[in-house]
Amino acid sequence: MAQKATLGTSLEGVHPTYIYKVVLLGNTSVGKSSLAYRYVKNDFKESLPTVGCSFFTQTLNLEVATVKLEIWDTAGQEKYHSVCHLYYRGAHAALLVYDISNKETLNRAKLWLRDLEKEFLPDEIVIALVGNKMDLVAEREVTTKEGEEFARTKSLLFMETSAKSNHQVNDIFMAIAQELLQREQKKASAQSPHGRSTVSLGESVARRGCC
Repeated sequence: MAQKATLGTSLEGVHPTYIYKVVLLGNTSVGKSSLAYRYVKNDFKESLPTVGCSFFTQTLNLEVATVKLEIWDTAGQEKYHSVCHLYYRGAHAALLVYDISNKETLNRAKLWLRDLEKEFLPDEIVIALVGNKMDLVAEREVTTKEGEEFARTKSLLFMETSAKSNHQVNDIFMAIAQELLQREQKKASAQSPHGRSTVSLGESVARRGCC
């Protein structure tokens, strides 16, 4: 079972702080490391080979809460597959990344989803399907509709990105953060004796910062 996020308070008053573990899963060379590097460093590196797992952090200072994402970037090589469950154990969210110019990588992402379904209950983890390398759209093998349809049937978030051109990279991580916060609100609402949350997390996040 996924561990609970940490709730804290600031000196200014009640401003919750949540720490979420986010794992990136997918075949080798789909751009997982480049996505994480672009998001955290706002830079692009073509080749970032991962041995075992790499670790990044990003803090979002939002209006309703501070969200710290602990991003675990797993190696995509088959030889690491058997140990990757050790990295995604206790995760709050997962990005299943595939390369839109390589259909086989979508099939591999589906296998990763099966692994997650064995490890977590349906509402225990937020999962996003991410079609990366939109800069290679001329070489596309997976249509947007195909990705959308699979995500819809499995109730996954879906977005197409490009770490190279920085297309929707921030957006997918923000969507993950918003979904996690909305789930926190639902949990707080269910636990409140009056059925209402004492902290309104809202449907959208208007302000974002990072450090």
